[in-house]
Formats: sequence, C-alpha cells, structure tokens
Amino acid sequence: MTAEHGFWDTALALSVSFVLGAIIGLERQYRQRTAGLRTNVLVAVGAAAFVDLGIRMGGADGSVRVIAYVVSGIGFLGAGVIMKDGGQVRGLNTAATLWSTAAVGAFSGSGLPGEAALVALFILAGNTLLRPLVAFVDRRPLRPDTTEALYRMHVVCRPEHVSAARDLLADELEHHHYPIQDIETLSEGDDYVELAALLVPTSADLKELDTVSEHIAQSPDVISATWSVSTTN
Repeated sequence: MTAEHGFWDTALALSVSFVLGAIIGLERQYRQRTAGLRTNVLVAVGAAAFVDLGIRMGGADGSVRVIAYVVSGIGFLGAGVIMKDGGQVRGLNTAATLWSTAAVGAFSGSGLPGEAALVALFILAGNTLLRPLVAFVDRRPLRPDTTEALYRMHVVCRPEHVSAARDLLADELEHHHYPIQDIETLSEGDDYVELAALLVPTSADLKELDTVSEHIAQSPDVISATWSVSTTN
C-alpha cells in the first residue's frame, strides 16, 4: 500500500464517482433507458474502486494496468445492452454512456475529481444538448444522392408465378447494370408473394429505377412492382 494514498482518499474517490454516476444515471432513468440510475452509479463506483485499489497496491503503474482492464471489462458489459431488432440495432447509446461513465469513475479513482466532473459534464451534454440536433437530422427526408443507401426492387406476384417473377427481376436489373446481392421473399400468402431484390450498395439513378419497376409491372406474371431505399447500418 502506498503511504500517500489512504482511507480518506478512497472515500473521496468513491463519493465523487457515486455523485457523478448518479447525475448521469438520473438523466438516463428519466428517459427510461435500459441502463439507468443504479447501473451508472455502480459502473462509476466500480471503476473508481478498482483504480483506487490499483493505486494503493501498486502505485501509478498498478492504476494504469487496472484502467486498461476496466476499459475492456466495461466493453463486455456494454455489449450486453446492445440488441439487434430486425434491421435495427438498439442500445448503442446506452453502451457508450456506460463506457463513458466508467471513465468518470477511473478519473475519480485516480484522484482527479475535477477531471471526473468535466467528463460527466460532457456525457450529460452529449445525451441532452445534442438531442434536438439528432431529431432535426432524423426528420430530414432521406436523400439517396447524399446517403450511403441500400436499394430494393419489390415485386408482388401470384404464388404460381414466383419463379418467372424472380427471373424477370434478375434479368431486368442485370440489363440495367445493377448487381443483385440477394433476392428475398418478404411475405408469402395464398393469394400473393412479395419478392425483393437487394442491390449491392451503390449509387442509383432514381428515374432509371422508376423505368425498371414500370417495365417489370407490365409483365403478366407480376401484379405490381416498385422500389425502396434505406440507409445502411
């Protein structure tokens, strides 16, 4: 144990990390996130406790080694709150907040409460002040010419015409030099089947896609044809 780092230093480090973790967690709890008040407090206090223990047992070198393990350990914890829901990935912001809260605890455990408070301030700013900007950007219409996008050509046909519709879809897109990544069945029923050709991520001429879909829709094997665009993950 180092002589210059004792019980009251530990008490101060844990207290600072507790308060700052609670402030961060309160904002998360208010917004009903997966990792709320208690989780953020525990992450901050735990990180501070481990770093403080590293200092007391091994000095500055011990704290550096412990901090490295805290960073990787919190990474595993954050991965546990990330969930994939279809094409959407949820929990990334929660995981990033936990990771950043561990930094607050690490600063506090290292005897740097001012720096810990500064990191906490920036975390709160990221989770609150940036929300209006994120909402503004999300409300903007998707512009395929400025966004890396995935294009799909959709075809609805009768079940007995699936094979012909699939071949027509592939032939038309190949003719217009749009490589296909996959053709998937989106829905299937007794009366109709919806197919979707997923194009390789690339830029596309929207008028040309309209022309392709209109041409496919003229086939007697097809009920309707259209295309859609979405952002890549």
